[in-house]
Amino acid sequence: MPESVWVAQSDPRVRPLLADLAREYSARYHRVLDDVHFELREYPPERFAPPHGGLVLLLTDGVAVAGGAFQRYDEETAELKRIWTHRAHRGQGLARRVVAELEAEAGRRGYTRIFLTTGPNQPEARGLYLATGYTPHFDVHAVPRTRLPFSKALPAAVGAR
Repeated sequence: MPESVWVAQSDPRVRPLLADLAREYSARYHRVLDDVHFELREYPPERFAPPHGGLVLLLTDGVAVAGGAFQRYDEETAELKRIWTHRAHRGQGLARRVVAELEAEAGRRGYTRIFLTTGPNQPEARGLYLATGYTPHFDVHAVPRTRLPFSKALPAAVGAR
């Protein structure tokens, strides 16, 4: 079972996550890799650091196999970003674990709600969020053409400080 660690975005173990996300987004959306790298750097690293954010990695033998982050969306809402599972480790429930860890930490930080978006060419992410209790704010029967927003209220027990 992978070890869970909370790290700064500057931690060298985060680099493969961001590089793999950039490659994946570039392939799925037919975008120039440098443009995707730029978008992943759109938010300063401080956005994913305490007290308002966090970044978790799941490590196997010290190597990141999954991860994700959250940042402040508003006073009550955390926004999940950069949910990732290494291709060789997919299908093992690691993304669910990452989402659960992010939700729990956001709740400990006082957030009562989660917001996120995923892209139209990421059916696995869409399925993950639907399966983990997120409310879609789009027509789930329509062919997706734009970003897909989701939200979820955190349980009161998790959101309590």
